[in-house]
Amino acid sequence: MRHTFLPLAAMLALASCGSGKSGSDATATAADSITPAQALIAQLDSVSRSGHYYFGHHDDTAYGRTWRYVDGNSDVKGVTGNYPGLMNWDLGMIELDSARNLDGVPFDFIAAEIAAQQGRGGVNAISWHPRNPVTGGNSWDTSASPLREAETHAALSDTLDSWILRAAKFIASLKDSEGASIPVIFRPWHENSGSWFWWGAGNAEPEQYKALWRRTRAVFDSIGVNNVVWAYAPDKDLTCEQYFSTYPGDEYVDILGTDIYQFGSDERAAAEFTSRVKSQLPYVVEEAGKRGKLAAFTETGLEGLGDEDWYTGVLMPALSDLPIAYVCVWRNAIESENPNHFYVPYPGHPAEGDFREYAASGRPVFVK
Repeated sequence: MRHTFLPLAAMLALASCGSGKSGSDATATAADSITPAQALIAQLDSVSRSGHYYFGHHDDTAYGRTWRYVDGNSDVKGVTGNYPGLMNWDLGMIELDSARNLDGVPFDFIAAEIAAQQGRGGVNAISWHPRNPVTGGNSWDTSASPLREAETHAALSDTLDSWILRAAKFIASLKDSEGASIPVIFRPWHENSGSWFWWGAGNAEPEQYKALWRRTRAVFDSIGVNNVVWAYAPDKDLTCEQYFSTYPGDEYVDILGTDIYQFGSDERAAAEFTSRVKSQLPYVVEEAGKRGKLAAFTETGLEGLGDEDWYTGVLMPALSDLPIAYVCVWRNAIESENPNHFYVPYPGHPAEGDFREYAASGRPVFVK
């Protein structure tokens, strides 16, 4: 089901027009007519308009540098005292009907944690790294190009539809403690401007990529999914024209985002990152405003945090006063399994103080 971006007050006003009701009855009728996705859009819009943004972290409560599946634990909370305002989760392996995702996190756990984050007043986002449906390899296997082959192979086309349906059914199944649908941001087919994913540049033509988005929406719409806020998120170093060359259309997207990482911890790397953000995110924000969409910094970070002042010295200035709905950094892997793969400080890390200062700066939103 497609939805129109409007502030919540406008949604309520429109929903109550011509209802023949007034006062609390009209408000109740209006609220009932708003989809979960529209409610989340209004929530994100309100935060963005107020000059704030949700701070996000991937797999935040699943594991950290020294722990895994400890009830209530979080490296972000361990340093700041609060959970991130947004948590990101991944559906990789849902397409194969697996019980666990590509990082071994059970989907039952993800569903429960999405409900817990919703209960805190926070926001949930979902990415998806599906396998290559031609080779069976992972998302980074570009030895075959499924989007080119699907046009002439009916069986492959059917496989894509069945995989998308599994993702749609999982998202549709997300409920809170009272059985109400939980709205989530869904960011499929991300970083398509790069060539590292099988759906990315060099592995598909722009029209084939757009067709994949429309196929995805058609499958979700076919089962009446109404709790998805759709995020479009190409990678770095794009002109505005390049950014929109694979854009599926305003009717398919709610959030204009971009994924930009910093590579390296020296001053040159920080300057390059800042330049990339400043050259791309402002026009994303501008275009979002023109199109009635939200804007977000959908994925970012500095792996290993070799720059101990990265959050206050690099990320904060790069974002300056840009009105975005959220910024999300990647995960903190178990130290013994991946020594340098982490993106937020954990208790005892030298960047603890900088991260606390960032969290207390006023713009990023965390939740109790």
